[in-house]
Amino acid sequence: MKQFVIIGGSSGIGKSIAKKLKNQGEVSATYFQNQEDLEDGVNWQFFDALNPNYDWLPDQIDGLVYCPGAINLKPFKRIDRKTLIEDFNLQVGGAYETIQKALPALKKSDNASVLLFSTVAVQNGFNFHSLVSTSKGAIEGLTAALAAELAPNIRVNAIAPSLTQTNLSSKMLNTEIKMEQNNNRHPLKRIGQPEDIANMAELLLTEKGSWISGQIMKVDGGMSSIKS
Repeated sequence: MKQFVIIGGSSGIGKSIAKKLKNQGEVSATYFQNQEDLEDGVNWQFFDALNPNYDWLPDQIDGLVYCPGAINLKPFKRIDRKTLIEDFNLQVGGAYETIQKALPALKKSDNASVLLFSTVAVQNGFNFHSLVSTSKGAIEGLTAALAAELAPNIRVNAIAPSLTQTNLSSKMLNTEIKMEQNNNRHPLKRIGQPEDIANMAELLLTEKGSWISGQIMKVDGGMSSIKS
């Protein structure tokens, strides 16, 4: 049976991925603050991305997903070094260490896959996105470098979503006006849902995506490539 590990699987995109992967094998996922409404049929583990414990990782891992992230939108002039380092530690340092700890188990799989998350803002300049774009830009570099270093036995890809309806983005979507404005910013005239991202994740983490590695998959309602 395939073994999947999702760091940050208790809500939003991570939760939707956990739900998808239950049909593909055994899923171990982590929670931090949200202990309510956890998906049934998943092996749950408490996990603090800044003070992590990896003793619970299975002996073999076929798919590894790192979901923790932040959307801290501020003018560039208001971002100090401490804030930059904290954000980088969560989004990049956490992914870096998690992959290192999981690497022996990933090497035992005959079709291992690692999935990380970027954002549409890395390749498209948006106001007040310098902090998240810095961290996620590093994730895109890490994806390409690891895909080369770990080939041919371990595939590494990232998904770069646009705005998706999750708790993380709730402040940007908490009124009907904000929702309508953000829907209309996208060529497909709606923001993303966690299931939209989970569908791509399922492809990249299973045999269906066995010839895909080193890619940044843009699941963004056309935002990055269609001018409307």
